[in-house]
Amino acid sequence: METAETAQLAIRLQRAAFNRALAAADLAAIEPLLAKDAILVTGTDSAVIAGRKAQLLAWKREFAAPVRTVYTRLPQSVEVSPLEPIAMELGQWEGVTGSGQTLARGTYAAKWRKAGAQWIIEAEIFVTLA
Repeated sequence: METAETAQLAIRLQRAAFNRALAAADLAAIEPLLAKDAILVTGTDSAVIAGRKAQLLAWKREFAAPVRTVYTRLPQSVEVSPLEPIAMELGQWEGVTGSGQTLARGTYAAKWRKAGAQWIIEAEIFVTLA
């Protein structure tokens, strides 16, 4: 059985992999980190991007932008449920241009679920604060 500490580390490693995939514009690396029905609520207009396919399409458009923004999630805490194979991650996010200019930043929450041997993202909600 996985301990809470082991699960927290696994989730933090998955988040690091997600951040690397975003920086590298690597859709193939993002795909297995998302649940099939993953939901993302954007930080400014609260648009809902429902489903892995929709998120991959959104990232594909983002990666093709003339001036690309790289989004990074910086986890501050990960709390693993003792009852179910789920966890909540809370942290800060930022969007930075290739020249290093921060365009936006804020807070986020992510719900993770263990599917087989891997932790995957079920939902993320972002709030733009600056």
